Amino acid sequence: HGLILMSGSVRGDVALAQRAEEAGFDSVFSIEFFNRHGFVPLAAIAQATSRIRIGTGIANAFTRSPLLHASAAMDLDELSEGRMVLGLGSATKRMNEDWYDVPFSAPAARMEELVTLLRQAFTAQKGGGLSFEGRFWNLKVPIYARPGAAREQIPIWIAAVNRGMIHSAGVVADGLVGHPIATRRWHREVTLPGIRAGESAAGRAAGSCVLAPYLVCVIAESREQALREAKGQIGFYYTTKLYHSILDLHGLRHIGEACSAALRKFDTKAMAEAIPDDLVDEIGIACTADEARDRLAEWKDLTDEPLFYPPSIGVRPERVLENAHTILDVFGSAR
Repeated sequence: HGLILMSGSVRGDVALAQRAEEAGFDSVFSIEFFNRHGFVPLAAIAQATSRIRIGTGIANAFTRSPLLHASAAMDLDELSEGRMVLGLGSATKRMNEDWYDVPFSAPAARMEELVTLLRQAFTAQKGGGLSFEGRFWNLKVPIYARPGAAREQIPIWIAAVNRGMIHSAGVVADGLVGHPIATRRWHREVTLPGIRAGESAAGRAAGSCVLAPYLVCVIAESREQALREAKGQIGFYYTTKLYHSILDLHGLRHIGEACSAALRKFDTKAMAEAIPDDLVDEIGIACTADEARDRLAEWKDLTDEPLFYPPSIGVRPERVLENAHTILDVFGSAR
């Protein structure tokens, strides 16, 4: 099991990662947002832990040059003695252009090329230079080397929602990070077949790319509270039309339109109220502690890498942290 670190602060994430390791969790992942750096907290976490995998879940793929991703991943892999997972995501056009002022185009094709380039950089770490000529990047570093690297390759996961990026994940990635509002049906009918098709097209063995889905997870004293907290996060995400393709599969486009309309009025209550209970159950886990393991079992045929995601939209910071600790208590193996 993995935990998305949502303590609300860098120091809090380090402490939460230590607690996750103590609880027997397999991995912890940092987030990246306009006010949160994906890589920096992992350096402290690498030093504060000894066993648990660490990773970016996810870092923005196109707002850094490729060698900045490569060097950060190798630094963190060295600090953690080989525990790093490099998770990358394209983010949306608006996030790239409005938040970071970088151009955005052909995200799936660019992601494939970026992963290919990064693998070449990892392989070239022992010296001999790095030369890469592609559609999007051309690099020439004749004296490229990276002494002290922990491994010859670092696992690369890419975030994907829609079909083009899902196919690209199957072609080049070690894992696909599923979006928090992707449903089990979406993963069963779209994500997994798309991954397998990408693997086949690239001549890779089936299963080369694992599915690691975010699971919006709220464990509360009552199901009503759990649903309410989950709906705030889900409704917020469904204000983004890019994700309405998931709703289309279920014949629920009107829910996304209601969320988008609520955002225009900054009505977060209406966003949450647009989400029906059964959709929450199809997306994540929102229940009491005694129901939680049964809810997780519903994902068993889809993944061995669930990433538990405590929601934060409309939830008090102390409650977000409380929920994270409850998730560790309920799903941890060290009891």
